[in-house]
Amino acid sequence: MEQLITKQDIFRKVRKIEIKTRGLSQQIFSGQYHSAFKGRGMAFSEVREYQYGDDVRSIDWNVTARFNHPFVKVFEEERELTVMLLIDVSGSQEFGSKTQLKKMLTAELAAVLAFSAIQNNDKVGVIFFSNTVEKFIPPKKGTSHILRIIREIISFDPIHRMTDIAEGLRFLTSAIKKRSTAFLISDFINQGFEQPMRIAARKHDLIALRITDKRESTLPPMGLVKFEDAESGKEMWIDTSHKDVQQYYRKWIQKETEQLNILFTKSGVDNVHIYTDEDYVRPLMKLFKMRADK
Repeated sequence: MEQLITKQDIFRKVRKIEIKTRGLSQQIFSGQYHSAFKGRGMAFSEVREYQYGDDVRSIDWNVTARFNHPFVKVFEEERELTVMLLIDVSGSQEFGSKTQLKKMLTAELAAVLAFSAIQNNDKVGVIFFSNTVEKFIPPKKGTSHILRIIREIISFDPIHRMTDIAEGLRFLTSAIKKRSTAFLISDFINQGFEQPMRIAARKHDLIALRITDKRESTLPPMGLVKFEDAESGKEMWIDTSHKDVQQYYRKWIQKETEQLNILFTKSGVDNVHIYTDEDYVRPLMKLFKMRADK
């Protein structure tokens, strides 16, 4: 009976997210879906006779030699795009101090992106990672596939609770041969993924969606409090009312954010910062409008 209730609860959550995000996917992209994604591949279409002004680099020398007249190769934009979702499922995703957990915000963001993809006949795949790749769902099309992805995000129970973003990025680089648009959804509470990010960003169009709860940015003065690391399980007592402790924490958060932004810039990774208690539509629209205008 308990299992049945859990399944019904998951079904209701999936249905709720489906109804909300189907409409939002159209609102956010507003018909500019393809223009928001750079680096779409070009596929060979046909050859035609050379015309004045054509790029000589596009001349097909084999056909030209056969007919003793210049012909050029014509390429067209590939109609099909592969969208990959790299989803952080580590223990820190279970945190949320106000309206929702980071995990549920991630599910909605993934659903918006996935529905936008299938509405444009593109494939969607998912990589769930903690400090290892927990699960890989190969790219496919179709609404049933998208609903499976949402269901997995909501109900997925990872084996490990630590985070290693580098592992997820390395798997993307090795497993997905064709250039894709890859969304890395994480709180980025991790280090040591600089090189794998640069490599992945060269092969794929990598976009970072940073999920943060505002309570993580400041340390409220509540006196002596016992904290537990959601990933390692380590516990420690901290005097949150001490000014030096609060100042140290603020500076540490600020430094981590600055270093992360520098990494995104150097790696050529477009990114957006989204808070759990704020509407994510506006920052997403701003991000994709910026990309479309490039």
